[in-house]
Amino acid sequence: MSRKKKKDPRQGGASKIEDTFLDQTLRPTRWDEYIGQKHIKDNVKILLRAAEERGHIPEHILFYGPPGLGKTTLAHLIAKETGRQMKITSGPAIVKVGDLASILTNLSPGDILFIDEIHRLNKMVEEILYPAMESGVLDIIIGKGPSARTIQLDLPPFTLIAATTRVALISSPLRSRFSGGVFRLEFYSENEIAEIIQRSSNLLETKLEEEALKEIAKRSRFTPRTANYFLKRCRDFAQVNKKNLDQKTVKEALSMLAVDDIGLNSSDRKFLEILIEKFGGGPVGLKTIGAAMSEEEATVEEVIEPYLIQLGLLERTPRGRVATKKAYEHLGFDSKKGQEKLI
Repeated sequence: MSRKKKKDPRQGGASKIEDTFLDQTLRPTRWDEYIGQKHIKDNVKILLRAAEERGHIPEHILFYGPPGLGKTTLAHLIAKETGRQMKITSGPAIVKVGDLASILTNLSPGDILFIDEIHRLNKMVEEILYPAMESGVLDIIIGKGPSARTIQLDLPPFTLIAATTRVALISSPLRSRFSGGVFRLEFYSENEIAEIIQRSSNLLETKLEEEALKEIAKRSRFTPRTANYFLKRCRDFAQVNKKNLDQKTVKEALSMLAVDDIGLNSSDRKFLEILIEKFGGGPVGLKTIGAAMSEEEATVEEVIEPYLIQLGLLERTPRGRVATKKAYEHLGFDSKKGQEKLI
């Protein structure tokens, strides 16, 4: 006797996706659902159509840019648009040459191999990848010393799609083998973020008022992943507190997350406060401010600083980091002393 599962009215659309990761549910499945990055979409569409008309597999493609902008989503879209199977792995997961050999030899003709964070690929593994990408062969060395010999295995034709947040760490030989193109994903506009939030709220069957949508969009750091994260947390807050998702509710929810009205979180504000209060607004070196925050230099440079620079709150000068007048004003400090140092 089967039991019919009752839907909890407080869950909204969650019952439809309870067995699925929300991020996967919110991921676009067609080109017209993918908002933004028009120049990349146009180029990739031409590449895919040309390959289809010639009866060839698409060429290898590399996507790079800050996290959360849609690199993995583009790879999934390419697989769906071409109707091909996609095998997914990451640079750190391929430890030995044998790991890569196992993945490549198990591909079927026309498959897509997606390698995330490819800049973290072992250098020895990378050397094996060169002939695989260029000539479709796998060179394996058997034995050691004078008795060692090389065996060359033919691979099924495949397309490599790679993604990275640090393209400068990819070696030139590897970068040059992405014959389909190397594409940089740009930050989204506030209007594009608003469109993404609207689409996501429809999928989640969450009623979101217009002002609330704009409030989430302006705090989302121009990043779709952040926008969807804020939307889900605001939905949770409204559900638990039995409130409508209006502007006031969104402000309360994001305040709990320590996100201010321009999208700065507690780490961002701590960075600026230390820079202004302890070091007079700068200039100060990366090592010094990292030590003062008890944060790793890489975290400060790659996670905290880019958004502050984008908003015009921080300047990187040859002498070090300097807080701008806008940073003083946003945090409520007197900007006169800081501006005297900048002159």
